[in-house]
Amino acid sequence: MPTSAQAVSLEAQIEQWRSYLRRRQAIHAVDVAELEDHLREQVAGLAGAGLASDEAFLVAVKRMGDLDALSREFAREHSERLWKQLVVAAPEGASPAGVRTDALAAFGLALAAAAAIKLPALFGMQLDRDAGFYARNLGLFVLPFLAGYFAWKRKLGWRTLGGLAIAFAAAAMFANLYPFRAKGATEALTVLHLPIALWLPVGIAYAGGRWRQGDGRMDFIRFSGELFIYYVLIALGGGVLTAFMAMMFEAIGLKAEPVFATWLVPCGAAGAVLIASWLVEAKQSVIENMAPVLTRLFAPILTVVLLVFLGTVLWTGRGIEIERNVLIAFDLLLVLVLGLLLYSLSARDPQAPPGAFDVVQVVLLASALLADALALWAIVARIGEFGFTPNRVAALGENVILLANLAWSAVLYLRFLRRREAFARLERWQTDYLYVYAGWAAVVVVLFPPLFRYV
Repeated sequence: MPTSAQAVSLEAQIEQWRSYLRRRQAIHAVDVAELEDHLREQVAGLAGAGLASDEAFLVAVKRMGDLDALSREFAREHSERLWKQLVVAAPEGASPAGVRTDALAAFGLALAAAAAIKLPALFGMQLDRDAGFYARNLGLFVLPFLAGYFAWKRKLGWRTLGGLAIAFAAAAMFANLYPFRAKGATEALTVLHLPIALWLPVGIAYAGGRWRQGDGRMDFIRFSGELFIYYVLIALGGGVLTAFMAMMFEAIGLKAEPVFATWLVPCGAAGAVLIASWLVEAKQSVIENMAPVLTRLFAPILTVVLLVFLGTVLWTGRGIEIERNVLIAFDLLLVLVLGLLLYSLSARDPQAPPGAFDVVQVVLLASALLADALALWAIVARIGEFGFTPNRVAALGENVILLANLAWSAVLYLRFLRRREAFARLERWQTDYLYVYAGWAAVVVVLFPPLFRYV
């Protein structure tokens, strides 16, 4: 009979094994639970035969086979599951009625989001004439429905639902009650930062009861990356389809572009967020997911680009010109670096030893850190010369936040390479930092407009 200490150790080992399987992405959550049941049966049988719990666990895992081989086997056996989920039947362990209900809920909420973006037209508003209103509320047309979808799937409690409702209601108030100047800087900042702030409530709904755990937040990061990929694919396909439809109508002498611009494009863009989210939930990857492929492709390329840029700056002695468009593009580049880092962390096995790709990641982080320092220097110089404006202060804050994140990430990654820090510490730092990004976005939305007199 295992002691309480042995039981705790066994549960920790099984949790580590379970987390590893979940990261493989070739194994469905239902399969993980089934495999865990088999593992526990094996451990119990071996423990009953006289083995200690640690020994029983190792022998049971060995009997079940290598985890990579196990992932490949499940990928081969269930590679058709996506098609079954989308069209034919339910995945193993789920009823067909449940899958149909999930699909109907996603498509129903997609229609609701599409209807929400046209709802202001009933009050005389138009996309071209009231572009500021639509831009400020873009996230509010879609993200509450997305959060509602995950709240329904995760069966969130009333307390969490109430918190989410308060967050979205407050966002709607700040987006619409402030007396923004038309096409002003504070309105543009609200347009950019409100969806970032609202992405945190969506993450809480997505992770459900696992949001306070690092693994839960890392799953949300992985979901965000895959949602972006699916949405881009849907948008590209929708663009091609729209072009063909326009040509078809033009062939019979009808101009369909006005209808497409006012109905098809905005409604499709809103609804596609829900459809893409459902696809991320429904799909089943094979062997490896997209994250390691994309990061191993783009991380070295981006590293070379940043190194060439820094070398050019050093060679020419030129600083960064802080114009609005240049600054936005530069910050997007740094965000891309951070996104690649997060996406690679979400796919990496935390128990694997450091490798060559980890060295590339550290070089990428160091390059981005130097580039961000150059941008900060230029922003501070610009503020000292021309004074404070909403855009400059927002850019200053965002670059300081990025600098802190990149700097400590580089330190933790170097410690990991030198085997002085566990990889989980780096993961925890990144997932905890989600609060910083959402908090700064909320500050820009709530405080900047009155602070700068709504200009």
